[in-house]
Amino acid sequence: MSQSQSQNAHMQSVLMNELRLMHYPVAVKFFFDEAELERFKAETEYYLPVKPLTFCQAEIGARMEGIPVLMEPDRLGCTNAKFVFGWKPLDEGEIKSHRKYVTSMEQAEKFVKTKPRLEEGRLLAVAVTPLAKSVLEPDVVHFYCDNMQAYHILDDWMAAHDVHPLRPNVTMNSAACGGNVFAFNANQANLYLACSGSYNAGKTERGEINVSIPGAQLMGVVKRLEERVAEKGGASITRLGEPFPGGDICKNCPLITFKKGKAGDDAQA
Repeated sequence: MSQSQSQNAHMQSVLMNELRLMHYPVAVKFFFDEAELERFKAETEYYLPVKPLTFCQAEIGARMEGIPVLMEPDRLGCTNAKFVFGWKPLDEGEIKSHRKYVTSMEQAEKFVKTKPRLEEGRLLAVAVTPLAKSVLEPDVVHFYCDNMQAYHILDDWMAAHDVHPLRPNVTMNSAACGGNVFAFNANQANLYLACSGSYNAGKTERGEINVSIPGAQLMGVVKRLEERVAEKGGASITRLGEPFPGGDICKNCPLITFKKGKAGDDAQA
C-alpha cells in the first residue's frame, strides 16, 4: 500500500467511525495528464459502466459498492455533466434542458453560463473511488451525508482552515458534477443540495445532502476531528463528549440522561 493510499484509508476509517457515515467518502480525481491516467489504470482495479451513466450514477459504485469507477467521455450519458466537465460546448439543447427551472430561455442561458465548469477540452477522464482505495491524492472528496454530519464536517473545515462564514455554491441542476467542480476550481469546501436528477432517479435514497472538500484540505478536517475526540471524549460538537455526532436530543433535556451502574446492580437513571 502506497503512502498516499495508507493516508486515504486512515482518513476514511476516522470519518466513517466517528461521524457514522452511511456512504464511503468518494475520492474524485480529474485526469488532465495522460501519464497520470495511465498510472491510475495500471495501479487500480477499476470498473467501467456497461452502459453510459450520469456522473452521480457512477458514484453509486464508489460510495455504496466500494469499487473504483472510471468515467471517460463515451461512458458519460449526461449532457449536463458533459458541459460542466468541458466535454461539450454550450448549445441550444443544453439551454432548453434548463427551461423548466426558470422564467425564460434568456434566464436559462444565463444560469447555464454561470455554472462551475472545467476548461473545455482539457479533461481526459474522471475517476470516482472509495477514499480508502484511492492510490492518488483526490482532487475533491465528495460526501453523501445527513444534515448533522454535514454540519460537523464543515465546522471542522472552517476551524481547520480559518474560514468563516462558508458561502456554498448551489446550482440549478448539475449538483454532484457541478458541486465537485466548484470545490476544485475555488479550492474551498462546498455544501449543496441534490439536483432533481440525483434525487428522483434513485441515486439518493434518504434525502442526503452533499459536501465536497478539496482533497489536499481533507487531512486538516480529519486532524481537527481527531483533536476534538481526544480533547472532549467524543465526535459530537452539539453534545460535547458524546460519541454520536447527530444525537437527536435537546441539549437541555433533563429526561434523556444516563448514569453508570455497577455490575450486578439495578442501575436507574
